[in-house]
Order: sequence, then C-alpha cells, then structure tokens
Amino acid sequence: MPRVFSGIQPTGEPHIGNYFGAMRNYVRLGEEFGKNSIYCVVDLHAITNPAASDPRLLAQRTFEMAVANFAVGLDPSRVTFFVQSHVPEHQELSWIFTTLTPVGELERMTQYKDKSAQLESVPAGLLMYPALMAADILLYKADTVPVGEDQTQHIELTREIARKFNHAFGETFPEPRAVYNKDALRIPGVDGNGKMGKSKGETSTIGILEPLDSIWQKLRVAPTDPARVRRTDPGDPEKCLIFDYHKLFSDLDTIQTVDAGCRTAGIGCIDCKKQLMTGVTAHLTPIQERAETLKADPDFVRDALAQGAREARAIAQPIMAEVREKVGFLTL
Repeated sequence: MPRVFSGIQPTGEPHIGNYFGAMRNYVRLGEEFGKNSIYCVVDLHAITNPAASDPRLLAQRTFEMAVANFAVGLDPSRVTFFVQSHVPEHQELSWIFTTLTPVGELERMTQYKDKSAQLESVPAGLLMYPALMAADILLYKADTVPVGEDQTQHIELTREIARKFNHAFGETFPEPRAVYNKDALRIPGVDGNGKMGKSKGETSTIGILEPLDSIWQKLRVAPTDPARVRRTDPGDPEKCLIFDYHKLFSDLDTIQTVDAGCRTAGIGCIDCKKQLMTGVTAHLTPIQERAETLKADPDFVRDALAQGAREARAIAQPIMAEVREKVGFLTL
C-alpha cells in the first residue's frame, strides 16, 4: 500500500486555497490509506520565515492548524497526524541531506529566490528549507505526496536527494511522486492580485474559520469582470474571480444560472456575490461548528497530536537507525 506524507505550515489562518488545494485531499487519501497517511503541522518550516514566526503566536497557530484539519474531516484515529518538532528525527535526517545537496541546487529553487529577494538578511534555514522538506517525506519512506502546484520543484529535488543517498549508501529511499488536486491548483486571492496566499495578508484570503460576516465584507467589494461597469453591461464569467469561487462552492444549477446571467446582464454582480455567499455559508458553517467544538476540548486535540507523534516516531526511529548504520555513524 502506498505511504502518503504531506505537511502544512502554521503561518496563519488556513484559507480556502489550503482547503481545496490540500486539506480535502488529506481527508480523501486518509480514508483510502488509513494510518499509511502521515500528515504534520510543519512548525520547523514556519520559523524559516522571520515575518511569520512570532514565538508568541507559533504554538497557538500550530494548535489552530490541527483544529482546522480535524474540523474539515481529518480523523486523527484513522491517520497519523502530528507536529513536526515533536519528532526530532526530522532534523537529524535533514542535516544528513544538507551534506548531499549542493548549494547551487538550493539557490535555484524558485521559492528561495522569491522569498530571499524580500529580505535584507537571508537566514540559512530558508536556503535549507528543501532539504528539511525532503527529510520530512523520506523519513517515512513516503512515495505519495499531496502538494500544491508551487511545490513541484521541491518534490523533484527530494527525488534527486533520494537518488544521491541511494547511490552513495545503498538502496534506502523511494522516489516520491507528487499528487495534485487538479480542480484547485490556482485559487485567486479575493483582492484580485494573483493566487490566494497567507504571505499576501488577510485582505487576499478567505479563511475557512473566518466569521461569515467578515467573508461577506470581502466578497462584497471583491473585483469582478472589468467589462461590467454598469449593471446592464454583459460580462464574461471566466474573467471574474467570483465565478471561480462559484465553481468551488455552488451547485451545478447555480453555476449555470450565474454564467448565463453574467453573459446577458440578467443578474448584477452583487446578486452573483449573494448567491455565492449562500454556497459559502452552507459549506463552511459545519466546518466552523466542528472547530468550535474542538476548541472547547483542547485536551482532545493535544492528546491526538501526542498520539500522532508516537505513531510517527514508531516509523521514523527504525528508518533513522538504518540511515545511521549506512552513513557510518558509530552505534552503541
């Protein structure tokens, strides 16, 4: 049976891009592969971003990310779900991988180029991020990795690191493959400025646990097809981010009605947004209700994370023992 691994950063409130792009995939794969589905909140990765690693908020955001994943349907009794820093073998294997990975390959990573260009002083951890990501995956000998489209380059580097280790020390790691949710590769930000992302701030995102009134205020002023200057102007729904959201939240009848209404000016943009909000409310309300129940029982969440860490270490420890022996470390 395939072994699945993926991680999610606790660098802000999970948004609908995370949900449709990754979290729902976690649930689907968890139902299919059970405990062979391994997921973690990657708090070690989070601290490579100085702007997102406030120590006063990191633990809270880590806890809330676990709550969000459980609220969308991930069952910690059926999958392995834990916090990255609770399994120290991640750091140990990451260090070994840094000795196999040329600096030039790390510097070619697009995410490193983009993020380092925004910093006056670039932390070494940002450069080494892909080596830690490779360790996250290969520590469990995972062969299936559900990720966003923007992680493709990192998965390719992970495969290369696996090949280098196997060549140097003997066959050990599989070469993992990425699994994408092709229906939700690029969800636009609600401000209309590119892909939705935490790094762009709350004005760009729609949080899955965000109050519905707040979501409506964002949708109400969100840009639409620029051709619809007046209510009577026909538009092209394929040029409107609100229509992209309809494809996520609305049923087929609503999508078809909105499509026709936009092209013929049969409905206005505010009517289109109200119909979208109906779908958003129906979709997110049960998730938000489950999240409130989980927050009211923090011991359940913490116990689930502790159990997940024990399960992860039960897999990681013998693999690290194998790695230490092959690398040549003295064992006692």
